[in-house]
Amino acid sequence: MFRKMLVAYDGSSPSLAALNTALGLARGQPTELMLTLVLDDLPLDVEMSSGAMLEASRQARQTEAELVLAKARARVTQADLPCDCAILEADGRRTAEVIVAHAEREHAGLIVIGSHGRRGVSRALLGSDAELVARLSPVPVLIVKEPSSAT
Repeated sequence: MFRKMLVAYDGSSPSLAALNTALGLARGQPTELMLTLVLDDLPLDVEMSSGAMLEASRQARQTEAELVLAKARARVTQADLPCDCAILEADGRRTAEVIVAHAEREHAGLIVIGSHGRRGVSRALLGSDAELVARLSPVPVLIVKEPSSAT
């Protein structure tokens, strides 16, 4: 099917749904999963602070990202699949742009990304990284909606 699948993962419920879907697709296939977490830029008040505070904030974010990806990697390892992890800096770009650029660089055949399924005003205000990934990507994108808690 796909030799490499990039899974956009940030530890949120939608990204967990995306990871579970990717694991299901990869089961029994010669597929490598690439777990990718994008660190957004620091808020301006942190960027304008002292060098020590800036470095401490960056280090804390890096450590948290490593923990989030370690948990996801454990799930992939349990499924007996090869896994690669990447923590990427946004550096002024939108998260979707970073994800697509990484997928291109790593020759991913599929991007799997979760979506909160926002609509209306919240979607207009917060935007949709998943939708932008789908618009920008030269490879197929599977958008996995967050499971509904209402039954």
